[in-house]
Amino acid sequence: MLFKNSFKLLILCLLALFLSVKSFSQQGTVTIHQDKRIPTLLDLKKSLEKDNKLTDGFTIQLYYGNLSKANSTLSSYRNKYGKWPASIEYETPNYKVWVGNFTSRIEADRVLLEVQRNFPSAFILKPGKNKKD
Repeated sequence: MLFKNSFKLLILCLLALFLSVKSFSQQGTVTIHQDKRIPTLLDLKKSLEKDNKLTDGFTIQLYYGNLSKANSTLSSYRNKYGKWPASIEYETPNYKVWVGNFTSRIEADRVLLEVQRNFPSAFILKPGKNKKD
């Protein structure tokens, strides 16, 4: 008999709890006011990710030294290869010619084998966070 009464009391408490939660719940709507420039920024981020400019990838260094030789190295590279982008990076007091931004080391190794035919001193490096694109 005690078990029956305690079971009924437990059910009654659970029912009361359920009804009280239901009766005090509220309906609401959320309105988000988004800056109009956010979709443009998201598109820009997607394009940078597609070009691997936001990732820490691998690059190939063709030259390290003065500006005139860096320019001639870059020009020579562009005349022979058009598949991978190249740029001149400045690190006081020297200039570097970098090629590509590869997501994997294997991809960079494959390109290095091809590039070393014309630029034997080329090597792979993993630029730090301070790389400026």
